[in-house]
Amino acid sequence: MPWIITKYLITAAIVVAVSELAKRSDRLGALLASLPLVTLLALTWLYLDKQPAEKIANHAWYTFWYVVPTLPMFLIFPRLFARFGFWPALALSAVITVVCFGIFALAVKPFGIKLL
Repeated sequence: MPWIITKYLITAAIVVAVSELAKRSDRLGALLASLPLVTLLALTWLYLDKQPAEKIANHAWYTFWYVVPTLPMFLIFPRLFARFGFWPALALSAVITVVCFGIFALAVKPFGIKLL
């Protein structure tokens, strides 16, 4: 139990640090947020939890493919935010991301990449 609490605290501290940095600097906050911190933490936690190498490698592999269809959200959110406000823009961005993911999953399936 202490180990899982430690993981929660470290992970939460990084998320809070990113949001606090973003308050001070748009660019530095975005740079830090764009780094694959959650993935690096997940890979580290999997490794320290003695998960098989294949599971760790698969996590990295699938993370790449799951990130690609989320990228349009970062381009459309600012425009939606300016037009509709924060909460509607966030909701619409989430819907758009789900749609992009579905289309992307269908597009890569013929290449042997099964995301769904």
